[in-house]
Amino acid sequence: MEDELMEELKGKLIALLNLQDVQPEDFDPDARLVGGDLGIDSIDVLEMVVMVEKDYGVTINNQEMGQQVFASLRQLADYIRRHRVADLP
Repeated sequence: MEDELMEELKGKLIALLNLQDVQPEDFDPDARLVGGDLGIDSIDVLEMVVMVEKDYGVTINNQEMGQQVFASLRQLADYIRRHRVADLP
């Protein structure tokens, strides 16, 4: 079962990256985000890093970490859960 954070991230990624013709239910939580079927590239990753830092207070401070964090939607949600600043919603 999908959780609330993953559902929220789906909506944010669709809006942020202007993924036309993609619905939240189209996301496979374990599919590759970067370089996968969604066409997310390195410029999109920069936008995602800024969104994660701004919305969740979570810093992704190097490319290697980013590759792990953005490997899949599930990886991203797990990383945010582990590193989220407690006082942010």
